[in-house]
Amino acid sequence: MKKVLIILLAAMGFVVGAHAAGGGMAWDKAPNKTNDLAALQNGAKIFVNYCLNCHSAAFMRYNRLKDIGLTEQQIKDNLLFTTEKVGDTMKAAIDPKQAKEWFGANPPDLTVIARSRAAQGMGSGADYLYTYMRTFYVDEAKPTGWNNLVFPNVGMPHALWQLQGKRSPIFEKVSEHGHEVQVFKGWQQLTPGTMSAEQYDQSMGDLVSYLQWMAEPAQNTRVRIGVWVLLFLSILTFVTWRLNAAYWKDIK
Repeated sequence: MKKVLIILLAAMGFVVGAHAAGGGMAWDKAPNKTNDLAALQNGAKIFVNYCLNCHSAAFMRYNRLKDIGLTEQQIKDNLLFTTEKVGDTMKAAIDPKQAKEWFGANPPDLTVIARSRAAQGMGSGADYLYTYMRTFYVDEAKPTGWNNLVFPNVGMPHALWQLQGKRSPIFEKVSEHGHEVQVFKGWQQLTPGTMSAEQYDQSMGDLVSYLQWMAEPAQNTRVRIGVWVLLFLSILTFVTWRLNAAYWKDIK
C-alpha cells in the first residue's frame, strides 16, 4: 500500500508540475474510447512499443490485457518485449541509473497518470496527456532537441516524432493589457511523419484511452453495474409504492 501511494503521488506531481509550467495553455478535449476495444488494443501497442522503453506501469500485468479482447498468445507474440512471462508487470526497459543520467530524473510510472489530476479535482488528466503528446516541437537549444508547449523545458524527448514528423510552433505577438505577449497560432511542418496529422491525433486518442483504461481497468464494468443497480432500485421503488397504496386503500 505504501508503494502504491508513493507511485500515485509521484505521478500527480508530474502532471501538476507540467500544467503549471505550461503557462495555462488550453488543453484539447481527449476522445473517450475506453469502451472501444480496437482503440484500446492499438493504444496498448503504442504504449508497449514507444512508452515502455522508459516508463513503467508497475501495477499493470500483461495478462490483464485479455480484458480488452487480446488472447494470451497475442500478448506473447506482439506485446511481450521486456519479460518472458505474461503474468509479469509492465516494467520499463531502461536502466533507472541511465534514465536519471540522461533525463535528470527517472521517468514516472504511468499506471495511474491519467487519473492523477481527477484525484486532485483539478481537471482532466486525459485532456492534459492528449494535448501534451501532440505539442512537441523541435528546439535545438534543449539537450534532447525537443520542447513542449504544455510542459516547457520538458526533459522527455519526443519518442513518437517519426510518426508525427518534426514541427515548429508559429507564434504571433499581440497586445494584452498594455503588454506584448506571444500567442500560439499553429504549426509549421518541417519534415513529414509516417502518419498524417489526423492519423497521429487518432493514435494519441487511442493511447490516452488506453492510459485511462489502465488506470482503472474495472471502471466500465463498475459504471455498467451502477446503472443496472439504479434501474433496479427505481423499479423496486415504484413497485413498493404501488403495493403500499394497494395495502392502505381500504383502510380509513
